[in-house]
Amino acid sequence: MEEETVVETNRLGWRAACLVAALAATLPAAAQTYPVKPVRMVVGFSAGGATDIVARAIGQNLHQAFGQPVIVDNRPGAASNIAADHVAKSPPDGYTLFMGSISLANNATLYSNLPYNALRDLAPIVHVTNTPFMLCVHPSIPVKSVKELVAFAKARPGQVQYGTAGNGSGAHLFTELFASMAGIKMQAIPYKGAAPAVNDLVGGQLAFVFDNVIGMVPLHKAGKLRCLAASSRSRSPIAPDIPTMQEAGIAGYVADAWFGLFAPAGTPAAVIERVNAEVNRAMQAPAIRNRFETLGCEPAGGSAAAFGAYFKSEIEKWGKVIRSAGVRLQ
Repeated sequence: MEEETVVETNRLGWRAACLVAALAATLPAAAQTYPVKPVRMVVGFSAGGATDIVARAIGQNLHQAFGQPVIVDNRPGAASNIAADHVAKSPPDGYTLFMGSISLANNATLYSNLPYNALRDLAPIVHVTNTPFMLCVHPSIPVKSVKELVAFAKARPGQVQYGTAGNGSGAHLFTELFASMAGIKMQAIPYKGAAPAVNDLVGGQLAFVFDNVIGMVPLHKAGKLRCLAASSRSRSPIAPDIPTMQEAGIAGYVADAWFGLFAPAGTPAAVIERVNAEVNRAMQAPAIRNRFETLGCEPAGGSAAAFGAYFKSEIEKWGKVIRSAGVRLQ
């Protein structure tokens, strides 16, 4: 009788072990130790640009935290759409991440035939940084404040020319938002990148340009440009003496370039939480903060849910601006 009990107990134990093994086989990779192999971080722009630099800085810290290589994979083209589509179609296992930017939010409206849907196909992980832009005029323009620039433009409807890094770029949309809120009409001059636009501003061929704080403030200090306001909600630590657009009289104006980390939709929540926690931790490191400062970036951080809500609001916000301005890209 005791022997039968022992046999039955062993049989039940064997069945339980089989059941546990079967359940373990169905658990997502996140339930195991993540990561167990190298992680790819896809970037939609060329090596050496701001997105790439931010990705490599974060990737280096994730490598130290994970004990696995984090490989930056540059896939430039179509304002990051090629990279975003690649990530959207990658396995949702946590081994393919995407360093996205404000371009990802803008593209949702700028392009009518995208092969992916950012809200449906990508999972927000963490808001990495914000980057304020500066509204700067050429010193020959007789204005010393945003209010004076608005008055100057209203007296010359459609005549004031401003430079952009191309149709649909941050500089373009930031200015369209400004024009809409201020009730003015101006003429956009698109360039192939921000650098030639800023060069022409310095040369006096343009009235003003919105561009990254890190590039504009030195020109302002050198007297080559006059910075009137920062696009961000609060003053930039790089130029604390320059007011925000809201302080300068454009109530409610806030516009930041930003970077954020995404994964393919369906990536296990445990993976999202792990990466989010490690990136938030990394952004407290002095080396990371100093690296971001050289780009004019300000660390953001926060939960995946908060970043998801922010990303959705950015799509809605810039979608309205793009539709109102009639901007479309193919």
